Amino acid sequence: MERYMLHLQNSDYTPKDATTLLRKARELSHGMDVTVRDTRVSSKYLEYDVSIKKENLDTLVEKLSSLGKLDHAKHVTEESIKKEDAVKQGIFYFNNERFWECHEVLEGVWKNCFEGEKDLVQGVILVAAGLVHYQKNEDEICLSIFGRALDKLSKASGKYYDIDVDLIRKKISTMKNSGEISTFEI
Repeated sequence: MERYMLHLQNSDYTPKDATTLLRKARELSHGMDVTVRDTRVSSKYLEYDVSIKKENLDTLVEKLSSLGKLDHAKHVTEESIKKEDAVKQGIFYFNNERFWECHEVLEGVWKNCFEGEKDLVQGVILVAAGLVHYQKNEDEICLSIFGRALDKLSKASGKYYDIDVDLIRKKISTMKNSGEISTFEI
């Protein structure tokens, strides 16, 4: 079996619907050789993390079509990407509320960073990880992760490539203090 991220178009679901949508996807795919691992809800997508044989992917998408029309499917593989390209991809994923993918692509950057840069990149990764939990309606976990992100970002400022670190710190601090979580662009 291979791992895929399925992004179905979101009509009107919110993160509060994540558990129900996970259950529905498992019911709809019952009897198939598939693992529906997780569901995350963004304003644009219902993101399903699945493992399935490639030849059965179209059948699964058809079964899930009552939840939303397929926007795209991404085969999850470990990629070797130049640092600058990986950061650009991370920004794209973050700004499109594809936080899990942002987290994954920036981990590759993080592995190849040095001391101060390593903390900054890990801070951004933690922000994305927190928002993954927000998309699963796990707000307390999200806010806890935001605290760790703020610690990692505490010594950074200005721009990292095209990422405004000061803006991220301000938004995360505001959400952590208010308890009201929302997505934003970096």
